[in-house]
Amino acid sequence: MAGPRVVIIGAGVVGAALADEISARGWTEVTVVDQGPLPATGGSSSHAPGLVFQTNPSKTMTELARYTVEKFCSLDVDGEPCFLQVGGLEVATSPERLAELHRRHGWITAWGIEARLLTPDECVAKHPLVDRDKVLGGLLVPTDGLAKAVLAVEAQIRRATGRGVRFLARHEVLDVRQSEGRVTAVVTDQGEIPADVVVCCAGIWGPRIARMVGMNLPLTPLAHQLAWTGPVPALAGQTEEAVRPILRHQDADLYYRDRFDGIGIGYYGHRPMPVSADDILSVDEAEEMPSVLKFTEEDFEDAWTETQSLLPATKEAKVEEGINGLFSFTTDGYPLLGESPDVKGFWVAEAVWVTHSAGVGRAVAEWLVDGYCSSFDLHECDVNRFEPHQLSPEYVLARDCQNFVEVYDILHPLQPSGKPRPIRTSPFYARQQDHGAFFLEANGWERPQWYEANAGLVEGRDIPTPNDWAARYWSPVVGAEAQATREKVALYDMTALKRLEVSGPGAADFLEGLVTGKVAKSVGSVTYTLLLDADGGIRSDITVARLARDRFQVGANGNLDLDWFTRHLPAEGTVQVRDITAGTCCIGLWGPLAREVLQPLTDADFSNEGLKYFRAKHAHIGSVPVTAMRLSYVGELGWELYTTADQGLKLWDTLWAAAEPLGGVIAGRGAFNSLRLEKGYRSFGTDMTYEHDPYEAGVGFAVRLDKGDFTGRAALERRKADVRRRLSCLTIEDPAAVVMGKEPVYDGERAVGYVTSAAYGYTIGKGIAYAWLPAELAVPGTAVRIGYFDQRVEAVVAEEPLFDPSMSRLRG
Repeated sequence: MAGPRVVIIGAGVVGAALADEISARGWTEVTVVDQGPLPATGGSSSHAPGLVFQTNPSKTMTELARYTVEKFCSLDVDGEPCFLQVGGLEVATSPERLAELHRRHGWITAWGIEARLLTPDECVAKHPLVDRDKVLGGLLVPTDGLAKAVLAVEAQIRRATGRGVRFLARHEVLDVRQSEGRVTAVVTDQGEIPADVVVCCAGIWGPRIARMVGMNLPLTPLAHQLAWTGPVPALAGQTEEAVRPILRHQDADLYYRDRFDGIGIGYYGHRPMPVSADDILSVDEAEEMPSVLKFTEEDFEDAWTETQSLLPATKEAKVEEGINGLFSFTTDGYPLLGESPDVKGFWVAEAVWVTHSAGVGRAVAEWLVDGYCSSFDLHECDVNRFEPHQLSPEYVLARDCQNFVEVYDILHPLQPSGKPRPIRTSPFYARQQDHGAFFLEANGWERPQWYEANAGLVEGRDIPTPNDWAARYWSPVVGAEAQATREKVALYDMTALKRLEVSGPGAADFLEGLVTGKVAKSVGSVTYTLLLDADGGIRSDITVARLARDRFQVGANGNLDLDWFTRHLPAEGTVQVRDITAGTCCIGLWGPLAREVLQPLTDADFSNEGLKYFRAKHAHIGSVPVTAMRLSYVGELGWELYTTADQGLKLWDTLWAAAEPLGGVIAGRGAFNSLRLEKGYRSFGTDMTYEHDPYEAGVGFAVRLDKGDFTGRAALERRKADVRRRLSCLTIEDPAAVVMGKEPVYDGERAVGYVTSAAYGYTIGKGIAYAWLPAELAVPGTAVRIGYFDQRVEAVVAEEPLFDPSMSRLRG
């Protein structure tokens, strides 16, 4: 036996996959417990219809699904396959859905999986039950198919058992013991099992198990309708379980699968039916299984009517069986993976459907055994990604139900989130409303995209209108605000950016060991630097300002940065980290006239010599004490001005009173994004993630290999000489051809990369798209094409930055 003592709670498709993957990596002192029988334990895996569609706007989710498909295709139980690779077909019955299928084709192509757009006739050829007159086209992914979930569980149990893993059926978990902040055992109704690591794979029971260690899991079980027809005469004599592709009719929230001479029908169009994890029946109490609720025929009426319209042959059949099956939903649609922030050794692998199960098993196994996941970028899935308000019961229930409703909806990348709103507002919110702000949400913050008060600025400017899709949640005011920033000066609300304080006598050494740059410099220094994982992948890009000998302010990207710092704190207590975001606020004052606005308001010296680029100082702006940092994410002269939340409104009013007479404007996020792309500034989570290293991402300048050791340094030394892909700047001449991100990039007819961030550059007069390309194509002047819906947009690799390469405006 090898490795720590691991107890996996839940032997469904996730728990079985994790047991298989972790034992294959040499950890064999593993026990898997489940309250139900094996291999059909009574959870979601036991009734899952098994449809595996790999297409997803998330690259990570597609890659998790791809691994699941590949693994399941290799598994069988006594010769019976665990995956029926019949393909996946999505059909469009409206022009809007047909356009969406082109977009989805772009995603799956960008992520490297074969897919093909079909004509109506080709759709019918693939699935003859489909009404030819109903469909406008389709998307076929040949490697999609049907996962036999219970068989896959059994196959992986057998593999893991062969390596020494114990599986204990009919063991109900009553408690998870802990001592001094670490798990020690799992208590079941049949005894106590010692543990160094506990992984909760309990699915719909996950919140109940997590609560045993004080962990709030933002997961809601929701009932989803699944029905089975009796024999369909048109399918008479079909002896194979499935011969036609699995089918999605997303315009009506429906999906279909073969079952010999009958059809399975899944439906998301009904009302959300949430269930508390505490109210789910036990295995012995449930009539069929705990995850199966009584079928509510009245909720299925529209589904059956629409099914008979799309698949006319079903008019000669009847719905003979039906369930309301429970599945896990989260507030953002992603799984919940990772270790508890408070109890060491307690991990979760939750809200994972069959589609991604084997991929998640591999990801978590790597994370546990190696300390990081090398196969997948998991930043979207980390359970510690949430802000405190995102764990409130009201928020979780509302957003989980919303995600159920929107499962098959056509969602725009900028589409505003639903209730509850507003949740977090900056001190400037009232003034922003007065100026007609159009708000979008970011981590709960109401963040202005543009201001209608600036509509008069549009007149006389050359601001091209983008295509219809890109023009949603857009206004020509965005372009006017961007140009006005370059011409004069603008105020930007930067409050939504995460701010951390790192303090204590060990703060400087602590940070030096985690970041790639030199931050233990003089008081007043500001450093752009990176956090890396052990494999050299970028965990975040941050700014570190030394405000006192033992106090630093970190400009972070989100809660995962706070979690990363907290996990690495020295045991002796010489360093403290706290989130100061809620108690502070920030205004970006940027533009060529920024000094003319600021200097008359203060006795402090804000000349070029008085506060140099990437330096910070304390000052008073009028009567408001601020921390001023000479930084600019838009590439203009100016400062980030921080103060406490209670004095934020006074700071805003003071600056605005000085800026308005000079022709200054208040500007929103739309202008901000355009300006930062003109300057080539990266955005973590969009342009670069855990899977990329600094040299690929074009931020190698933030790495100081000549300093002392830091996390990821050894890996970087290996990776530096082997850069095979690069984040590249593309420009687009056609002013209407504004892309949005995640589109495939083609070299001829070959898909070679994908777009990350994109916007129109209102200063340079061109569209801008950053994209990952093979290193040999990431050469200025290289012509490529971007797949945008059913178009191919001409683009060219450009030298960056596109604006002010000499940095004269920033340093002036």
